[in-house]
Amino acid sequence: MSGDPLAATCPAPTTEHERVLLGHGSGGRLMAELIDQVIATELGVTAPPEDAALVGIADLDLVFSTDGYVVTPRFFPGGDIGSLAVHGTVNDLAMRGARPLALSLAYLVEEGLPIEELRRVTRSVARAAAEVGVPVVTGDTKVVGRGAADGLYVTTTGLGVRLREAYPSAGSGQPGDVVLVSGPLGQHGMAVLDARAELGIDSGIISDSRPLHRLVAAMIEVGGAAVHSLRDPTRGGLASALNELAAASGVGVELVEQHLPVSAQVAAACELLGLDPLHVACEGCLVAFVAPEAADRVLTAMRALPEGEQARRVGVLTQGPVGRVLARTLIGSHRVVDMLVGEQLPRIC
Repeated sequence: MSGDPLAATCPAPTTEHERVLLGHGSGGRLMAELIDQVIATELGVTAPPEDAALVGIADLDLVFSTDGYVVTPRFFPGGDIGSLAVHGTVNDLAMRGARPLALSLAYLVEEGLPIEELRRVTRSVARAAAEVGVPVVTGDTKVVGRGAADGLYVTTTGLGVRLREAYPSAGSGQPGDVVLVSGPLGQHGMAVLDARAELGIDSGIISDSRPLHRLVAAMIEVGGAAVHSLRDPTRGGLASALNELAAASGVGVELVEQHLPVSAQVAAACELLGLDPLHVACEGCLVAFVAPEAADRVLTAMRALPEGEQARRVGVLTQGPVGRVLARTLIGSHRVVDMLVGEQLPRIC
C-alpha cells in the first residue's frame, strides 16, 4: 500500500453505455440520453423533442406521429393495449394542436398467441377509433417465433391536421406562463401495476387512458396562440414531461405541490411502493403552458369537459435556472423535481 494518501483510489460508480437497458425505455433521463446521443444524433435531428411532427403540404398543416405499445399485462383496469394504442397516438397529435384524420395499425404477433385474444384487442382498437371518430385506414401484421415478442406488440401511426390558431410546441413556453394540469396524475401507471398480480396492491385504481383531442380543441378555441406548450405525461410522468419542456423552452418551472391533482388512492399506493406520483405514467392527462392573460378562460374551458373536470393551475414558468423544476412544499420549502432516473415502471405503455 502506498504511503501517499493522494495515491489512494476509490472505485467510482459506472454506468453501462454499450448495451440498451430496460431503463432506456422508462421515459426518464436514460431514455432522453439514448434518443439525444444515439438516435437523434445518427438521424441528424436537432429540433426540440415533440410528441408529433408538423408536415406542411400545400396549404395544409399536417401533423404526423407514430408510437409502439408493449404494455404488460395487455388488459388492465380501465383499458387494454388496443384502446391504449389509439388513445396514445391521438393524444400525441393533439399535443401539437391537431385534429386526428386517420390511423394505421401494425401488429407484431408471437407464435402461439390465442386468436381470440387478437380478436379481442382488435375489437378494442375498432371501438376506441370509432369513439374518437378516426378511421384505421392501413396497417401490417408480422408473426415471429415463440419467445421472440412476448405475445403481442402494437404500433399505431396517426395523421392529423392542425387546428386554426393552434401553435403549441415544446420550445414555446415563456416566463410568466401558467402551468395547467388536466389531472388526475399517476392513474395509468398504478392501474397497470395493480394488474400485475405479483404486487397484490389491490388499490382499485383505474387507468385514465382516454383521448384528449376534444379537450385540446376546447382549449385552443378560447386560448388560441396563448396555449404555448402541451404535453401528455406518459412514461416518466409529469416530472419528466416538465423537465423536457422547461429545457426546450429555456425556462424554469415552479410548482405548488399541494395543487397537484393526485388521488388519495394513487398517493397511498405510491407511498406503499416507494414511488413518486410525479414519476408515474398518465395516459389521459395533459400539462399546458398558457399565457397568463388567457389562463383563466382556458382553465374554465377545460373544466367544462369530463376529461378536464379536475384541471388545476399548478405552477408558473420562471426565468430560471433553465430546465430546473421546483415544487413548493406545504411547509414553504422547495424540492427539486427531477426527471425519472433509471427503471421504475417498465412495460407501462
